Amino acid sequence: MTYPPRRNPPPPPVSAEALSAGSAAPEEPAVRSPLLRTLLADVRGGDPGAEEAFWRYAAATGTPLVEPDPEGDPDHRLVTFVRREEPSRPATHVLALVHTVTDKDRHAGDLAPHLMERIEGTGVWAISHRLRADHRASYQFHATDGSREDALRADRAAWLQVLDRAEPDPLNTRVPLPSRDGRNPASVLELPDSPPQSRIARRDGAERGRTLDAEVDGRRITVHLPPGHHRDGRPYALAVLLDGEMWGPVLGVGDILDNLHADGELPPTVAILVDTMGRRMDDLACSGPFVDWLADTLLPWAEREYGAGADAARTAIAGQSAGGLTAAFAAFRRPDRFGLALSQSGSFWWPDDERGGEWLTGQYAWAERRPVTLRLEVGLQEWMLLGENRRLRNVLRARGYDVRYGEFNGGHDYACWRGGLADGLVDLLGGR
Repeated sequence: MTYPPRRNPPPPPVSAEALSAGSAAPEEPAVRSPLLRTLLADVRGGDPGAEEAFWRYAAATGTPLVEPDPEGDPDHRLVTFVRREEPSRPATHVLALVHTVTDKDRHAGDLAPHLMERIEGTGVWAISHRLRADHRASYQFHATDGSREDALRADRAAWLQVLDRAEPDPLNTRVPLPSRDGRNPASVLELPDSPPQSRIARRDGAERGRTLDAEVDGRRITVHLPPGHHRDGRPYALAVLLDGEMWGPVLGVGDILDNLHADGELPPTVAILVDTMGRRMDDLACSGPFVDWLADTLLPWAEREYGAGADAARTAIAGQSAGGLTAAFAAFRRPDRFGLALSQSGSFWWPDDERGGEWLTGQYAWAERRPVTLRLEVGLQEWMLLGENRRLRNVLRARGYDVRYGEFNGGHDYACWRGGLADGLVDLLGGR
């Protein structure tokens, strides 16, 4: 067997209902990938080396398999996730967890479309998705040896157990997405038209900044200083990153910042990473006291210690999800200290109670315009946030704000956010 595959007659067509359910009629599997159809034909034809040849090809090219769109659309691809059966841990069912794509169905209580299928006569588990050619997402596999019913449990408790045990794709060659709380890293799908992320990995030869741990008023802080930083040196730009316990020890944002400095895309910038300290749900929900603490305690400390944060026009605050909401709120509440805000997938639906929703959007709509610049980005797959982000964008534009807005083809995912953070800091601080 050789790859790419020769043109073998495809199996008989499978109904749309069977494809959407992730299963097919008993006599034929729902094999959509031409590569896997070739494998299946060769296995049925008695080729003893067919499967090993397939895995050699997959290892050489990296996974998932990316093939032309079966409908002929150049803006889409057929993406097939494959997992090799482990004889020491035989599985009865395998879920492919594609970030946000799977979550949407999980919220609807139906994980069946994400069950992988084992290709007849092989140890190949596979599932195909037709995706736009600019899609980016983290993903993992979850194999079980129990019943189908157990594998498809979508309640919160069961889902947390899935996330605790899910594993990355060993044949994926992209920079993995680290995780925390003892969970495994995730693999990353990047289709050819997805926005480039050239700054996320540590580069050999790039001048390194310094990373320090500190505590301010009982709050854990991580500080990343640009290369050559001197306390009594020039006034430095400042980037305040919320969810600092994620950006620091897990994602290593210092590498991103060092790359931006090395490329000359960012002026010398001090980054302050603020740990949530277990208070995320309180502090990152348009909390006036928290934002005032940032403005009146943290920023003066950064100015005294590191020469950064005195100029609001060169001070950016950045966050994701509830952190994105809080970044936009900080610019609204304290424009005297935060002149720049980067919101990624901001939770602008907040609050969901008797006060109604989209409170911050209403504040921007009716209050006096602030002298701030905001950059908003949101994923096209974020069905719970896309409309809310677009409405805030419209309000900001109508009120005359300097707002930079973008949509990426992905979900609520650090695999997307880490590249967006680099782009956003360059956009907001690069020319200042």
